[in-house]
Order: sequence, then C-alpha cells, then structure tokens
Amino acid sequence: MFPLRDHNPTLRTPVVTYALIGLNVLVWVVVQGMGADPELPASVCRLGLIPGELLGRIPAGTTIPAGGGHACVIEATPGWFTPLTSMFLHGSWMHIIGNMWFLHVFGNNVEDSMGRVRFLLFYVLCGLAAAFAQVAADPSSGLPMVGASGAIGGVMGAYVMLYPRVRIDLLVFLFIFVTTVAVPAYLMLGYWFLLQLLGGWATAGSEQGGTAFWAHVGGFLAGVLLVVPFRQRALVEAHRQGAEYVRRWLGAGAR
Repeated sequence: MFPLRDHNPTLRTPVVTYALIGLNVLVWVVVQGMGADPELPASVCRLGLIPGELLGRIPAGTTIPAGGGHACVIEATPGWFTPLTSMFLHGSWMHIIGNMWFLHVFGNNVEDSMGRVRFLLFYVLCGLAAAFAQVAADPSSGLPMVGASGAIGGVMGAYVMLYPRVRIDLLVFLFIFVTTVAVPAYLMLGYWFLLQLLGGWATAGSEQGGTAFWAHVGGFLAGVLLVVPFRQRALVEAHRQGAEYVRRWLGAGAR
C-alpha cells in the first residue's frame, strides 16, 4: 500500500513542510552526491548515527561495514550531533523519494494544526525520539542509521490523532493488478504501525543492515504523545471547519 493523497485540504501554505523536503533534497544532492561513491558512504560514516559509537560501546579504531564494500572507522570521540544529522541523510534514491512523499502527504495538515514554528520543533523532537528509540533497542549496534522516516513517523502519529477518519487514497498492488482504494487514516496508519512493530520483533538482535523499525515505532509514539501539547486548538478547529466546508462544496458541485 502506498498513500497517494488525503482528502484533507490545508488552510495555509505548508512552508515548513516544503522547507524540510527541500533541506533533505539539498543534503542528498550536495552532501551525499545523489548516492554517488565516495560521498554517500563518507556521509553515512561521518554524519549517520551508530549506536555503539555514540554510547562508547565499540572501541575506537574498530572497522564496521557500511554497505557497498565500504567501511566506517569508529572515532575516539563520538559524534554527539549524529542523532540530529542522521535524520537528514538517506541511503538511496528510493529511500529519499519514499520518505519525502510521505512527508508531503501528511506533513501539511499537521503543520496546519500546530503553526509553523511549533511544527518544526515537533518534527525535530520526533526525529530525536526515533533515534534514541533505535539506540535503546540495540545500544551496542555498529550499524549506521540514516533517514527521515523516524521524524515522519512522528508526523503520522500526530496525523492519526488529529484526523483519524480522514480518507486516504492508497495505491494497492495485487499481484499483476494495480488499483486504488480510499480508507480512513486510522486504518492505514494503524496498519503501518503494526508492520513496524512486527518488523522490529522479527529483526531483534540482527546485525544485518535494513530498516530501523524501532526508530519508526519510537517516532510514531512520540508524535502521538507530543501532538497534545503542540497542537493549537483554534487552528485544529479552523482546519476541521475549513475541510468540512470544502467537502460539502465538492459534494454539492458533484450533484
């Protein structure tokens, strides 16, 4: 299942959402060389989050695999900034495209309900919560972690709390058939969260690279909790009234 769009119009231009997408793309192009060698592995080693390095559980000078035949060397002084920098890095074209699309679909409405400054702070806090959830799940891991999906998981957690019944259009692949279906947000996002839990349990203790499932879980739960203090009730109500007006207008025009 892949979300195409939601039936949830915004009231203001989502400046922060667009800026975050732009920043991630800029980092991918300028810092990571659009996935080229040696920029990609160098950025992952230097700016990615390695739990065992951050907590000092891997001796300095240890060489760890970084994928594609490359390796990272554990530094004597852990990069305390990597929980932040890692959320703006990606590992492939599909990784960044998928993450930025999810942020595009769900970020604008959450920003609409918090205000721009609050949303930016909320996003960063969810990303940090996601990073530390992955660290807590495997504190001795030598696998570098990169990606915005933990922070975006927080956005999705906030979305399901704010707009659980909004319809989401999904692209569904059924063997050789491709179709679309509209489902409530709570169903799509609940299913996504369940997949992250199952993935986390299935890969517990694995030293193979892959998806940071516990970062997704931690980010989502952080979003569910932080949406309460970060939302602005007046904005949420205005957004809901505006969305209802648009739905009625579209419904009247369709008759």
